[in-house]
Parts: sequence; C-alpha cells; structure tokens
Amino acid sequence: MTSRRRPTVHDVAKLAGVSIATVSFSFRRPDQVRPETRETVLQAARELGYIPSASARGLVRGKTGTLGLHSYEFLLERPLHEEATNPAPAPPVDIDRPLIPWEDIADAQRADLRAYPLYVDEVQRGFELEARRHERPVLLGRGDPSQGAITETAGRVDGLAIFPGRSAAQWLQGATLNMPVVLLSLPSGNDRYHHVLADNRGGMDQLVTHLVTDHGIGDLQFVGGTIAYDYQERFLGFQQALQKLGRPVPQKVCDDADLGQGPRFTGVLELLRSHRLPQALVCASDQLALELLDVLRQEGVSVPGDVVVTGFDGILAGALGRPPLTTVRQPMEAMGRVAAQLLMMEHDADTPGGRTVELGTRLEIRASCGC
Repeated sequence: MTSRRRPTVHDVAKLAGVSIATVSFSFRRPDQVRPETRETVLQAARELGYIPSASARGLVRGKTGTLGLHSYEFLLERPLHEEATNPAPAPPVDIDRPLIPWEDIADAQRADLRAYPLYVDEVQRGFELEARRHERPVLLGRGDPSQGAITETAGRVDGLAIFPGRSAAQWLQGATLNMPVVLLSLPSGNDRYHHVLADNRGGMDQLVTHLVTDHGIGDLQFVGGTIAYDYQERFLGFQQALQKLGRPVPQKVCDDADLGQGPRFTGVLELLRSHRLPQALVCASDQLALELLDVLRQEGVSVPGDVVVTGFDGILAGALGRPPLTTVRQPMEAMGRVAAQLLMMEHDADTPGGRTVELGTRLEIRASCGC
C-alpha cells in the first residue's frame, strides 16, 4: 500500500493562484491578508487536505512553540509486581484482524490501579492543562533512558521539563541547552535550571507526628531505597521528626525495596519471621506501601491490627487500597502546572541560574494507620 504525497504550500499556492508568501500569511498573519484572498487560500487548502507544518514554521522563527516533558525511568510497561519477573515488553496488537478478541489484547492484567495513575501521570496532567490554557502544544518524551532519546526531545521543543532519574543526571552533566529547563523533584544547585519540588521533609514531619502523638507509636521503621532525591529527603524528614519527638531514630532503612526490583521486601519479611516487626512501617512512596500491603496480606499480617503501614505521594490508588492508605499528598498537578509556567516565562540570558519553587504537602489520614 503506497501513501499519498503530502500536499505542500507550493501546491496550495498553485491551486489558489497566489504566491507562497500569501499562503503562509493566510495561516500565520491572517490580519495582513484580504478576507477574500484568505478564503481562496483556505478553500484550496481544504481541497488538497493541506495542513501547515509546525516544524517548517519553527525553522523560520527559530522556535516551535512546543513544550517538552520527558519521563525517563518513570514509564512502566506493566504493574509493579510484574516488572522484575516479566521484563519483556507487551506483544504488538495484530491490527490486520477485523475483530481482536479481548484475551489477545493483554490489557486486563495490566489495568492495575496500583500502577496507574502514577505520580508522573498527575504531574503530566497539570503540565498539559497549563500548556493548553496558553495554547501551547506538548511533546512527550518516549521514556527511553538513553542519551539519544532526551537529545531527540530537546531538539524539537522550546523548553523541557524532566522527571528525576539516574539517566537525567548523567545527561544533564554533559548537556548545553539554549532553552529553559525545569527539573522536577530534584534539588537546586549551582546550575542554570529551574527546579520544582515538594516539601518532603515537612510532609514526613506531619505523618510521623500523627503516628507518634495521636496513636502513641514509638517503634517506627522506614521502607524504601534512598537513591532518589525525594526518598532521601523523606528518610531525613522521618529521622528529624523522630528526634524532635524524642523517639528512637533508625540510622538506616529497614528495607531498601525499590520499584520494579526483586525480590520483594526481604528486609520486612526478615523482621516478620524473626518476630521483630515494628509498630509502623513508613514507606517512601504509595506504590511501595500498596505492594507491601499485598505482601503482608499474603503472610497473614493484619494492617493496621498487627502493624501500621503508610505511604507518601497521594496517588489515587492509595484511597482504594485494602485498607485505604494513610499518606502524605504532594501537589502533583500543581507541580506540572508550575513547570509549564516556568518554561513559558521570558528569560533574561544575562541572569545566571533558574528559579526554585517548593510546594507544600498535606497529610491524608485513612484506615491503614488505625484511624
């Protein structure tokens, strides 16, 4: 099957009997073209199926008008509990069949609320809503951690927001970008980038204070690896809150579980089987907490009867947990909106460095803590 040649501005100009410049102005500067001439151009474009090329306009102006959002390692192929044991991508759908049976789509087992929507989805929603408000298109990066993927995205946009990840840090070290860049959930430093992050320590202080003061819990342990900046800040906030309240302060996490990495919760299971389970397991994220609830349920452990479990982030799935998850909600949609706003700001090339915007968090009390 051969594809038809895409009509060009030359084709429209020929059919309408006008110059190429007149066609261009009819779309970009309609106020400078006589109404009857513009209508002739638009009619020719409709007949040919012509659509103005944003990339071509970008070459002329030196700008595309597009905002980019790149997610790196946050793009998941499947629910978390399948990531480590089944890393193969989903098979392609056979689109040549007239009707594709449900069982061949491999969708039912992937529609897992513990995985979707994620933190990244809510941030993306805010980013897209703000861009739409300003009539700016959005280009989503393909989630590939390779250096080429981010370079490809950056080459097509006027500004780029980047989610945290090891690949992001490596790429930014060697990158020279003549465009605004927003780093989400990464600390500000001696760089020229903008930073948008949540008050992780403040949120953890609210959570720990609730557990200690309102529930009288004195033995708390932290679950989650601390490679990511957000998790580091949450663990530090956890330690500082316990110290402030005069409770024992763990010097390390009891389980360095990471998303999509197996085996699952070996540290927690070791505590359980040696009868040293603490009163509360404070997880670095909601997704970890929801996974942990599954593991504890399989082991016959009651939450919150035998142990309290809490999360952090405030994703939708937490409210649907068994039991519903006590958590700290960070303003994910607002983070996306702020990121888009920063990219659309007028920037002074002579002013070094970017802006840092830190957003507050809120404690969401539900049944998993015993309330």
